[in-house]
Amino acid sequence: MKKNSLKNKVWFYLLIFAVVIICGIWFLQILSLDVYYEFSKKNEMKDIANSVSESYNQKNYEEVLNRLSFEKDICIEITENNNISYSTDSISRGCLVSNSREINDYKLKFMLSDKTSVTYRVINPDFKNKTLIYGLKIDDGVYAFISTSLEPVSSTVSVLKKQLILVMIIVLILAFLIGNIISKKISKPMEKINKASKEITKGNFNVVFDTKSDIKELTELEESLNEMAEGLSKNESIKREMLANVSHDLKTPLTLIKANAEMVKDLTYKNKEKREKNLNTIIDEVDRLNLLVEDILNLSKIQSNSVELKLEKINLNTVILEIISKFEILCDKDGYTIEYDGFDVDVVVDKKKIEQAIYNLINNAINYTGNDKKIFIKLIKIKDIIRVEIIDTGKGIEEKDIKYIWDKYYKVDKKYKRVTYGTGIGLSIVKEVLELHGFNYGVDTKKGKGTKFYFEIKKQKNKKM
Repeated sequence: MKKNSLKNKVWFYLLIFAVVIICGIWFLQILSLDVYYEFSKKNEMKDIANSVSESYNQKNYEEVLNRLSFEKDICIEITENNNISYSTDSISRGCLVSNSREINDYKLKFMLSDKTSVTYRVINPDFKNKTLIYGLKIDDGVYAFISTSLEPVSSTVSVLKKQLILVMIIVLILAFLIGNIISKKISKPMEKINKASKEITKGNFNVVFDTKSDIKELTELEESLNEMAEGLSKNESIKREMLANVSHDLKTPLTLIKANAEMVKDLTYKNKEKREKNLNTIIDEVDRLNLLVEDILNLSKIQSNSVELKLEKINLNTVILEIISKFEILCDKDGYTIEYDGFDVDVVVDKKKIEQAIYNLINNAINYTGNDKKIFIKLIKIKDIIRVEIIDTGKGIEEKDIKYIWDKYYKVDKKYKRVTYGTGIGLSIVKEVLELHGFNYGVDTKKGKGTKFYFEIKKQKNKKM
C-alpha cells in the first residue's frame, strides 16, 4: 500500500473539505432555492392575508392594501358577492388578470367550497410565468386573492450560479494555498520528532524533542517522548553501571579467592592459624559470590513472571524477630543497634519472599544508616492494614533520586562503592516481591534526616497469584 506524507494527506483532505463545502452550498443555494423560496412566499402571503382581513372595513382600508402591495411586491384583489371591489392598480408579472377563464375557475371553485383559505400554484396566462395565489375568506361573500410571481427566483438562481462558479474557483485556490501552509505547519514538527526518534534508534538517548509547536497534542507527545528518552538514557546508564558493578563484584572475590588459595598453597599451608584465616576468606568470598548469583537469579525469575506465590498464614512478628537475629553478628561485631517495636499479628503471604524483602530492607538500612548505626523497625496497625516500617538515620535521599532507588545498582552519589553487606540489587528484589503480592509500598525521606521504607499488608488477604 502506497504511503503518503502527512503534509500531502493534510493538504489533500483540506481540498476535499473545500470541495464538499462548495457542493453543499451549490445544493442549498441552487437546487433547493426554488423549494425554499416558494415555502417562504406561502408563509409570507398567509401573514399578508391576515393583515388584509384585519384591516377590512377600516377607513384607510385601501391605503393599507396599496402599501402592502407596494412593499411586498404582490397583487391583491377583493371580491364581494362575485364582484371585484378592489384590485391593485399596478400590473406586474405577479398579477393575475381577473377575466382569465382558468384563473376564474380556480377562484370560483374556492368560493363555492367550505374552505376558509387555499393556495394555488398556477401559470399566469398573460406572462406565462409561475404564480402563487393565496385565497382567503374574509366574510360571507367577501374573499381576498393575493398573488405573486415565483419567477424572480429563477433570475436570482442564474446570477448565483455564475457567482458560485467564481466563488468555487477562489475557494479552491485559497484551499490549495492555505492547505499547503497548514500542512507544513503540522508536518514540520512531526518531521523534527521523526528525526529525533531516529537518533534514539541509533542509541543516542540525549536527544531533546522540542518542535516549539503550539498544538496541544504535539506538545503532549513531545513531553512523553522526552520522558521516554530520559528513561531510556537512565536505563542505559544503569545497565552500564550494573555491568561494571557486577563485573567488579565478581572480579574482587575471585581475586581474593585466587590470592588466598595461592597463599595457602605456597606460604601458609604449614601455618594452621594463617591457613585457617586464608581458607575462611575464601569461604566468605565464595558465599558472597553465591549470594550475588542467587539474587540475580531470583530477580530474573520474578521479573520473568515465572514465579508463583505460595501463600500461607504466618506470624509476622515472629518472622521479623527471626530475621533480626540474623544480624546479631553485625550488632556484636560492628556496633549496630536494631530497635524493634512490634506485636503478634497473622498475615497471609509467601513466607520466603516476604522474609527476603524484609531482610533486604534491613540490610539496606544497615548499609546507609548514620554514624550512630541505629535502625528502627516498626509494626503499625491502621484499621485492617498492617504497616511495616524500616527506618535508618542516614543522609536521606534527594527527591529527584527517589524514583530510581528501586533500580538495580542505582546509586544516589553516582559513584560505585561496593556495599558493606549485600549485592546491590536488594531493593530491586524488594520491589518485585511487594508488587507480586500487590502490596502498597514506598519511601519517605528527608535530606539529612534519614529514610523510612515501608510496605502495607491487608489482613486476611487470601489472594492467589
